[in-house]
Amino acid sequence: MIEQIQSTTLPSGAKVLTEYMPGLRSVTLGIWVRRGSRHEPAALNGVCHFIEHTVFKGTSKRTALDIAIESDRLGGHFDAYTTHEQTGFAMKVVDSYLPQAFDLLADIIVHPRFEAEDLEREQRVIIEEMKMVEDTPDEYLAEQFHAAYFPDHPLGRPIEGTPETVSSFDHQRTIEFHTRAYAPHNLVIAAAGNINHERLVELAEKVFADKDAMRASTSSDRDTSVKANSPVAAAPILVQRKKELEQAHLILAAPWPSARHEDRFAGSLLLSILGGGTSSRLWQRVREERGLAYAVGAAASGFTDTGVFQIYAGTSPEQLDEVLDLSLAELRRIVREPVSADELQLVKDQAISSILLGLESTSARAGTLARQEIVHGRRISPDEIIRRLELVTPEDVRRVASACFTTEALAFGALGNLNGFHVDRARLEI
Repeated sequence: MIEQIQSTTLPSGAKVLTEYMPGLRSVTLGIWVRRGSRHEPAALNGVCHFIEHTVFKGTSKRTALDIAIESDRLGGHFDAYTTHEQTGFAMKVVDSYLPQAFDLLADIIVHPRFEAEDLEREQRVIIEEMKMVEDTPDEYLAEQFHAAYFPDHPLGRPIEGTPETVSSFDHQRTIEFHTRAYAPHNLVIAAAGNINHERLVELAEKVFADKDAMRASTSSDRDTSVKANSPVAAAPILVQRKKELEQAHLILAAPWPSARHEDRFAGSLLLSILGGGTSSRLWQRVREERGLAYAVGAAASGFTDTGVFQIYAGTSPEQLDEVLDLSLAELRRIVREPVSADELQLVKDQAISSILLGLESTSARAGTLARQEIVHGRRISPDEIIRRLELVTPEDVRRVASACFTTEALAFGALGNLNGFHVDRARLEI
């Protein structure tokens, strides 16, 4: 019988993880890098995102067009992204194309050319991406708010960088950061589907077990990479007037359990109760009962050492006060009153269904393997996650709410045509 989940650490430090899913003809294969925007010095803000873009512009043996054609030939399901704490590249292909997919993926990761003309062109593309953010009010508010919430810390900087930093990424600066950040010990190679673990290890060893290359790439990484201290979250009140906007946009934020904290399970259910779906309190109160917003809900970001909870809503400027008051009322209620057993069971059922449905996706499973390795250093099975969720009590939910939703820690941001709108700390009292 084939073991479903297997793990191998190569001599270079690269980790190979696989999950065999019988009955499939597909494989999702990816390479994840244990580096994201929080590992950048201020002068290189945006370089991880920049590299994620520019590795596709050509390698020592493939042009950008070659990469595009080969990707399409293999199926075209190619995804790449950068977060604050990792960078990921993944492909979903037919199982028989695994060697070709690995060769393509490894080539763009290991041998990018970073030619000056390509870098300059991509700088312009990314600066246009920044302008799109500025023209999207909810994204622009989120970016400004994060800078105020995590002042003078990499978590507060935009993942895409700034026009000034991105314009400075020439061949030398880019390749030096790439060499350090993409060192083998920073790589997690993960695959899920109809995958043979030994075959993937064999493919990976050909690329990532070169001792001379390993020494060159790892000698300086641990010394020069930025290992940011845990941030100290501020509690800003940020109100920006932008009179040309039709809507007013608001964020109400608070500290949150980190991705490693034991309270993350209770926190995820608390999040769902407040604003996780159409049955959530915020959706029902703000949209269904009052008709005050089209978009309203809650989300949370859990980093390895901290977290942030956010309520977001977009509404007419004249309705902003009412939406804010309703949102604050729901925070106060969940701090002061225990949730009912039925309401808690509803969000447990929702969470467990989401986990079980995700098991049908090779992409979800490969991504989960990589993220758990990077964040936790071990695999956390769906059964373990479900068990931890089922153990959460109404008292746990209220305890986490009381710890996170305090007057002193609550933060607020708003953007729009806000003539006369005012918020002070007393109004945010919980």
